[in-house]
Amino acid sequence: MIIVSNTTPLIGLAILRRIELLRVLFSEVYLPRGVHEEIAVKGIGRVGSREIAEAVEAGWRHVEEAANGATLATLKIDLDEGEAEAIALALTRNADLLLMDERKGRAKAKALGLHVVGTIGVLLIASAQGIVIDLAADLKSLRSNGFRISDGLLERILMVVGAVWAWRSSPAN
Repeated sequence: MIIVSNTTPLIGLAILRRIELLRVLFSEVYLPRGVHEEIAVKGIGRVGSREIAEAVEAGWRHVEEAANGATLATLKIDLDEGEAEAIALALTRNADLLLMDERKGRAKAKALGLHVVGTIGVLLIASAQGIVIDLAADLKSLRSNGFRISDGLLERILMVVGAVWAWRSSPAN
């Protein structure tokens, strides 16, 4: 699988100390150079910078240039540089999945035919794969660190996850 990530999911997972989920779930993740620079170079000392640098050194994060063509230039009109580069790289690499949280970027990526999940989606994939996660605590932690998660979305996620957990725990399954 080819996975490309924007900045915010990396930071969100670093806040939760769950960056390793990406290696466990996807083996390899590609970062546009601009995203890598934003986190590991300009963001030195901030959440995620050390984790990203270590992942690149370990070889499961790959930094690549986004194709600097008309597509990238067009994307930069409406999106910030990291979002534009992540979408351009995902298109260039024919990515199976793009990790992105920002609403405007996600809408643009989906309109271009990309499959997109964000930080919460990664947590849900991990949970579905049987990785034990305290989703309620993680969502609360993300919210307290500035991630926008509406009350309605929070309730829906916890209701669905609770229903799945109850189904898996029942004697018939």
